[in-house]
Amino acid sequence: MEKSCSLLVHFEKGASALANEIKEALESSDVPAKIDAMKKAIMLLLNGESLPQLFITIVRYVLPSDDHTVQKLLLFYLEIIEKTDAKGQVLPEMILICQNLRNNLQHPNEYIRGVTLRFLCRLSEVEIFEPLIPSILSNLEHRHPYVRRNAILAIMSIYKLPQCEHLLVDAPEMIEKVLSSDQDPSAKRNAFLMLFNCAQDQAIKYLLTNADRVSEWGELLQMVVLELIRKVCRTNKAEKGKYIKIIISLLNAPSAAVMYECAGTLVSLSSAPSAIRAAANTYCQLLMSQSDNNVKLIVLDRLNELKSSHRDIMVDMIMDILRVLSSPNLDIQRKTLDIVLELITPRNVNEVVLTLKKEVMKTQGGELEKGVEYRQMLIQAIHSCAIKFPEVASTVVHLLMDFLGDSNVASAMDVIVFVREIIETNLKLRVSIVTRLLDTFYQIRAASVFCCALWIIGEYCLSLSEVESGITTIKQCLGDLPFFSVSEESEAADGSTKKSPQTNSIIASSKRPAILADGTYATQSAASETVFSPPTVVQGSLSAVNLRALLLTGDFFLGAVVCCTLTKLILRLEEVQSSKTEVNKTSSTALLIIVSMLQLGQSSVLPHPMDNDSYDRICVCIKLLCNTDDEMREIWLKSCRESFVNMLSDKQLHETEEIKAKAQMSISQPDDLIDFYYLKSRKGMSLLELEDEVQDDLKRATGEFTKDGNDSNKLNRILQLTGFSDPVYAEAYVTVHQYDIVMDVTIINRTKETLQNLCLELATMGDLKLVERPQNYTLAPESSKQIKANIKVSSTETGVIFGNIVYETSNVLERNVIVLNDIHIDIMDYISPAVCSEAAFRTMWAEFEWENKVAVNTSIQDEKEFLDHIINSTNMKCLTAPSALEGGCGFLAANLYAKSVFGEDALVNVSIEKQGDGKLSGYIRIRSKTQGIALSLGDKITLKQKGSS
Repeated sequence: MEKSCSLLVHFEKGASALANEIKEALESSDVPAKIDAMKKAIMLLLNGESLPQLFITIVRYVLPSDDHTVQKLLLFYLEIIEKTDAKGQVLPEMILICQNLRNNLQHPNEYIRGVTLRFLCRLSEVEIFEPLIPSILSNLEHRHPYVRRNAILAIMSIYKLPQCEHLLVDAPEMIEKVLSSDQDPSAKRNAFLMLFNCAQDQAIKYLLTNADRVSEWGELLQMVVLELIRKVCRTNKAEKGKYIKIIISLLNAPSAAVMYECAGTLVSLSSAPSAIRAAANTYCQLLMSQSDNNVKLIVLDRLNELKSSHRDIMVDMIMDILRVLSSPNLDIQRKTLDIVLELITPRNVNEVVLTLKKEVMKTQGGELEKGVEYRQMLIQAIHSCAIKFPEVASTVVHLLMDFLGDSNVASAMDVIVFVREIIETNLKLRVSIVTRLLDTFYQIRAASVFCCALWIIGEYCLSLSEVESGITTIKQCLGDLPFFSVSEESEAADGSTKKSPQTNSIIASSKRPAILADGTYATQSAASETVFSPPTVVQGSLSAVNLRALLLTGDFFLGAVVCCTLTKLILRLEEVQSSKTEVNKTSSTALLIIVSMLQLGQSSVLPHPMDNDSYDRICVCIKLLCNTDDEMREIWLKSCRESFVNMLSDKQLHETEEIKAKAQMSISQPDDLIDFYYLKSRKGMSLLELEDEVQDDLKRATGEFTKDGNDSNKLNRILQLTGFSDPVYAEAYVTVHQYDIVMDVTIINRTKETLQNLCLELATMGDLKLVERPQNYTLAPESSKQIKANIKVSSTETGVIFGNIVYETSNVLERNVIVLNDIHIDIMDYISPAVCSEAAFRTMWAEFEWENKVAVNTSIQDEKEFLDHIINSTNMKCLTAPSALEGGCGFLAANLYAKSVFGEDALVNVSIEKQGDGKLSGYIRIRSKTQGIALSLGDKITLKQKGSS
């Protein structure tokens, strides 16, 4: 059970009776029974059973079988049984196996020869190989390529064993002859692979000799050639000039896999502009030629990496990348837009926006499966372009305003937010945007879109005609007044007195304004009793989702926004209208609408009354229209807009900081070597090498070549596993790299005795999995041993690694056990600060089902200091603008966001209040899609929120 194994298959172990059944089946002449018995025997061996009694039976009854399946299972059996004794000597009975293997290597059937040669690749016993060498070499000239390619692999495996070098001294020369003469692509690939691993100089010599013909070789051989080039250039960078020509020739290979590997190799070896441009072109070709979405996503990742390090070159490829938007996959489209938006410059922004406009128009047809979501992404992309380059806003804003009535509320909201920002940042478009907005106001369906549109009308209708048009448009969308008839309310009141309490509650909750055939409103109860309103009630429809219909469903926040907008328009009308009579008339109409809104909110027609906040706002509007002072006019007409301008400034500053944070920090050391390119000898250097030299010099001059990190930080990751007084001292250096945890454990024998069968046994709790089984070691007195343990991570849930060290001494028969300290894997190693829009944050907050609510319990008394402490402790990004956190009101609310290496989103909302005694109270809410990250982050915050100590 302690043997290392790459495969564990559960199998119910049987007693000796099962072994007897297997033995009987093997002795029978029934081939299917033998196959089934061999499978059972192999499963038992894999699960730790030895079954020594079966060996002779298998030699007698299975070895002579001619069935191919039986022979293949026999080789599996021979691979997993013990072939050596305790001293490492080959067991005598293996001689019987050697004769059978030699017969198989000379068998007339090529399949038997091939599988036997593959089996030999997994052996390491010299005594078994010695009598088989002539037969193995003879298979190099076999007529069938299946046999030849496996013979080459067998020779490579034997030659790589240190104790078998004397058996095949001239193997590289023989394989080189096979490489030159064989025509089978797989055999040539295996032959080159053998030279690559066993005689690299000969492989390089062969490659450089045939450099002009590499493009004609098969796909498999070309892949190995690229692997060789990467290995050679990694160890000796000065040699890369010899291989650049070969790589360039393979960029146009017919195989997509070769093209992809070739582009990656070129990027890793050279930073010359021509090399990067050639690699990027290759990636773009793959994007258009490959239909597999997974391939496209991988290639887009490579382009994203190129964009980060070679943005100036990738800018020229932007239109080629945009062609990938033709793919119907949303993930591909999203990733493509993310790349493109970071490559936009004043030179290409017009072309990009034109392409995005065409894509938006395609979504109108309804032919795309997920056209609504795709349109929303395109609108956000156009929004980003227009904010960065205001001059293109005029070409897209009117097109996008056609989608204000989109059935997808999120898409319509993106449009109106875009319009709100453009009308402020690009004042030349103010008149046309206001006119267009008033024309399309009737198409809006969502309350949130209405609120934003009304705010725009109230703030940016400045001229007399615009103000009058704004008031007229709002009046038309509201319809005739009042919003309900008196008969409806009296009927509702009468019905409430006649019905029983239970029936009354049912009817009251079910009363809704409904439309009749003649277009007038009526009220319909659950009992289908219909009461007709007077014919003077305004025509409209609840089914047609417009402004009046939304108000009649009880959306009084929208009603308050309507009242505020009318108030702003009347205040501005007083400034631009010279006729006091007209102003008074319009003001009276607005007051009537506002009072009708209050009357609607206090009526019993709707299922619930108006909320206090909306009531107070509407009352303020009435007071303001009845008696206006200059201070209030200043607040309503100027301060609101100034606040919006400040918000945009903060947003722009926030985005600028993000760009600076993403930019690579370059540090040049004072004593760094500087090579002068123009003083160098250019003899024998290709143009690509010259460009590469220039790029390397630029990187050195700007300090891009820096060390990986500060060695002092590594000391923080060293964990003590045992005590100083224990006979065996152990400490671990833990490295976390995304999905892998590597533990480099140092074990020191502090005794004067030799420790035998010393084993580091580890176990995990959480979503952690050990990759390797522990091995036994012998540790000399006062010596040390480095042991590496690899652990796979599958989620951000906090995991624990625990275990012990077990060893034996010559004096004590019992095994000694030292329990190790637990290692807690920190969630901070898996999450990193990230940025998302406020709308995306709110959407995720509503969708995520896991929430962890942590009460604030801290000795910190300053709200901002506590927030900074939480941000630093959780490694998250604060999405709330700094201006929103200013001031000392005693309250603070902020949103934090981070993303894990597994693509999980972590959302945190901090809401705190300062009490009268100076202490902070409140809650920190964590939401995520998975339970692990919510619980782990909550535990981290609970542990760290006490304070800096």
